[in-house]
Amino acid sequence: MNFAVSPGIEVPFRHPPSQRVHEWARHYQRVAKTPARNWRSTRRRGERALHATRERAYRIAKRTLDFTFAAALLIFIAVAIKLTDRGPVLFWQKRVGMWGQLFNFPKFRSMVVGADRMVETLIDHNHHGDSITFKIKRDPRVTWIGRLIRRFSLDEFPQLWCVLRGQMSLVGPRPALPREVENYTQAHRRRLGVRPGLTCTWQVSGRADVPFERQVEMDIDYVDSHNFWLDLKLVASTVPAVISGRGAY
Repeated sequence: MNFAVSPGIEVPFRHPPSQRVHEWARHYQRVAKTPARNWRSTRRRGERALHATRERAYRIAKRTLDFTFAAALLIFIAVAIKLTDRGPVLFWQKRVGMWGQLFNFPKFRSMVVGADRMVETLIDHNHHGDSITFKIKRDPRVTWIGRLIRRFSLDEFPQLWCVLRGQMSLVGPRPALPREVENYTQAHRRRLGVRPGLTCTWQVSGRADVPFERQVEMDIDYVDSHNFWLDLKLVASTVPAVISGRGAY
């Protein structure tokens, strides 16, 4: 097809005008879309960078809060214990670990100095009766700060050091005193077959309210059937048990 521009001049078209217009339109769309695609890509990169920055800030703030709160709580407990009677902050005992091995067992001191030497004078008030273990409700040896930290098991915090050293685990039968183990039967000694722990089955089922023989039954059941998922369950159950305060004395 030819198109006369002026008399005597003809301009040939290789393609019909309609096809050329269509090609121009498609070219314009490609050129027009490129800045839009670049802008969306830039916006997404900016959003990801902002999200990453917020996540880092959150982690730093969370870690700072955790460290500050934990340090403040530990310092408060230590200062309160020291100011109560000027005695030592930590109370160390020998406890019996796995297979009867002795290890040093620390707690925040919750009783008056020399409380362990007063057991014989209070034996008639033992809440567990004529039993191997010795527990008293409203124990007169416990200080005011001691009642507070025992209520929420804060006195147990120093035992995390034993966990780090491998002498204890987060979950396992509570470590017994040597004088208690001396009176164990062969059946009782089965609870020494695993590392002692910060929490255990009877700790989340009433703590000191659970009689000794029932404690032993629960510990032996744990020794026979312990596994990773049971440990997670007991750790999760410890939180509501501590909050309720049942058997905490």
